[in-house]
Amino acid sequence: MGTRQLEKVPEPKYWHLKTVLSEALDSEFAVGEILPNERDLAARFGVARATLRQALEQLELEGRLQRRRGVGTTVAPPRVGVPVGPARHTWPGVADDDWQPVDAVETDNVPAAVANLLETAPGDRVHLVRRSRVTHGQPVATELLYVPASVVPGCTAAVSPGAQARARTVLRELQTLELEGRDRTVELGSARAEDAKQLDRLPGAPVLVVTTRYVSAGRTTAVAVATYRADTCRLTFGESDSVSLLAG
Repeated sequence: MGTRQLEKVPEPKYWHLKTVLSEALDSEFAVGEILPNERDLAARFGVARATLRQALEQLELEGRLQRRRGVGTTVAPPRVGVPVGPARHTWPGVADDDWQPVDAVETDNVPAAVANLLETAPGDRVHLVRRSRVTHGQPVATELLYVPASVVPGCTAAVSPGAQARARTVLRELQTLELEGRDRTVELGSARAEDAKQLDRLPGAPVLVVTTRYVSAGRTTAVAVATYRADTCRLTFGESDSVSLLAG
């Protein structure tokens, strides 16, 4: 990795440095290789450590680098293609669904954005099902599925005392309803502490948040909020279309 002074570059220093570093990653580093520490890199390129951090953060945002606890900053492998959902309409939890139920609780503490989609009133009880997704042996996403208790009245703690059993019961009851439609939105976000732990990321790391709204009987019946690793995932939609979602 060569030395380059950036004092007279008209574009932001960190952006030009990001380009230089990106070229070096292609030619001088292998996947999984650990980068030199920040002090050495900053001295080599003649920039402040704050500028270097901006460049590294941008490269992480674009999926070129990974920050790993106890390891440091490493060169990231190519993104893994992760299908968000087939073209056909299905409820969560069908036979070929590769999400794994973790647990389920009944709560009245629902984020305002989700409550607005579900059109629930304060105090309404909602089943919260937690699920996880593993692709090629690595965790790639976590999901929070919100289902109003009034939609699946047969789901009670007495029927399914175990956390995983409750989750499966909610998913099974949901599948008895007729799915009329669904829509999805994708946003760039930052990993919450709980999601970061499950995804082996640092809190605040870039993530892709996929919100799916399920409609049955003319109303929103369930809302799923899935958090995907932005550094390793290339989300695909439908059975043939492949869309790379490159953060930034």
